[in-house]
Amino acid sequence: MPTAATLQAFDHLRDLSTIKWYVIPLFSIVLYIYTVEIKNARQSGNWNAVFAGLTLFAMDFINETWNGWVYHFTNYSAVWTVPGETGLRTMLGWNIEIMFMFALAGIVYYHTLTENRRLKILGIPEGWFWAIAYSAFAVFVECLLNIGNHLIWSYEYWNLSFKGIWLIFFFGYFHFYVVTYLVIAMKSNRAKVLTITALFAVAIIANIVTLGFLGWQY
Repeated sequence: MPTAATLQAFDHLRDLSTIKWYVIPLFSIVLYIYTVEIKNARQSGNWNAVFAGLTLFAMDFINETWNGWVYHFTNYSAVWTVPGETGLRTMLGWNIEIMFMFALAGIVYYHTLTENRRLKILGIPEGWFWAIAYSAFAVFVECLLNIGNHLIWSYEYWNLSFKGIWLIFFFGYFHFYVVTYLVIAMKSNRAKVLTITALFAVAIIANIVTLGFLGWQY
């Protein structure tokens, strides 16, 4: 039987009548940042900021897809659920505010890196160091959201325990940054574009399958 948080998250799921006006300026900010990054890329030939932004968002899209599948196959709960007030709830564990955040997180990560690929911080290559740092910070914020009942966890393996925190770190965030780092480290733009396209294809096809065979119930 679905949890109370799951039933609450289903309320107004993908209901466009719930869109709040603040979504418009937030969307404009995301568009502005990408427009500036694209303009700079066309002048410099360096598209890595855009690639980083798209890669990390694609990884989150994949994560939210399998999270919804967990609910479908258990009929109990997704691993994480966002049942509270939002400008638009897009999946059981995803809303428009989270989407905007992840659309920008990869760009933030890219601009944290220097041009010196050999630079190390505390003995760790800077790309990996910031992947760890940003993932740890994201887990900290997620814990605060859980404590405030904005983000609900319903499984004993995904909680505030020591084991749970490590699972959230590795499977909730760290691999996002690992893939992003690997993509921007590729030698050709063609390889980067193909990889990003493949990531989005995985998420989109998975959701098309869900829509066709599972009724898109998350």
